[in-house]
Amino acid sequence: MELGLHGKRVLITGGSKGIGLACARAFLAEGAQVGITSRAQANLDRARESLGAGVIAASADLTDASAALAMIDWMES
Repeated sequence: MELGLHGKRVLITGGSKGIGLACARAFLAEGAQVGITSRAQANLDRARESLGAGVIAASADLTDASAALAMIDWMES
């Protein structure tokens, strides 16, 4: 399916497992640049390994507003 996402940037919170991980796979398949975040670095490491190239990952507690803003800045750079 072509959704016109090639080259678009997508940040998925909770992207290290479950629905978030499935979303990351789908966006990667559509050609998007995908960033995932989770509080647990170990979960991110496993997710990044399973997703392969094209995904970036960073741990953060997004209940902290400054951490959430940092994630946005991180994805824009």
